[in-house]
Amino acid sequence: MARTPSTMLDLGTPAPAFRLPDPGGQVHGLEELAASPVLLVAFICNHCPYVKHLNRALVVFAREYLDRGLEIVAINSNDVSAYPEDGPARMKAVANSLEYPFPYLFDESQEVARAYRAACTPDFFLFDGAHRLAYHGQFDDSRPQNGKPITGRDLRAAADAVLAGRPAASPQATSIGCSIKWRPGNAPEYAG
Repeated sequence: MARTPSTMLDLGTPAPAFRLPDPGGQVHGLEELAASPVLLVAFICNHCPYVKHLNRALVVFAREYLDRGLEIVAINSNDVSAYPEDGPARMKAVANSLEYPFPYLFDESQEVARAYRAACTPDFFLFDGAHRLAYHGQFDDSRPQNGKPITGRDLRAAADAVLAGRPAASPQATSIGCSIKWRPGNAPEYAG
């Protein structure tokens, strides 16, 4: 299982705009999600063992924090020609099975992943009320097979702070996961 760290996008970076479809074809954009005081953009996919490891805990987190004013969107940017299990039909099945309470969008062009400098799945970007990056880091330090409990401690602490109008704590630990599966010739320079 390859381990890829997230890139540490500068805190304070404005949230890049996007308009992406969910598996049913409904388009969602930053402007409609940005009405909420705090926004979490999570890059995930269907096949990654790191995402599978915390997926149920992410749903629990989402249900709790949506009620507190946090807006959440998940984005899958993987190359589905090489990883067909990450395609929209399977995205819909996973979202339905886990009862995602947030939109799960498909970034077929991979432009949104590039704009966010997303590097791995999962990769979490938390934006404050001014839509500036307040936290970019791990859900917690649990990984497949490391025996640590899945708590969401790091992301919960950041969301609690930002929802209360305070800065998220620093330093922020990078997320670790599977690399974004870039289409041939499409990998950005930061992807190594």
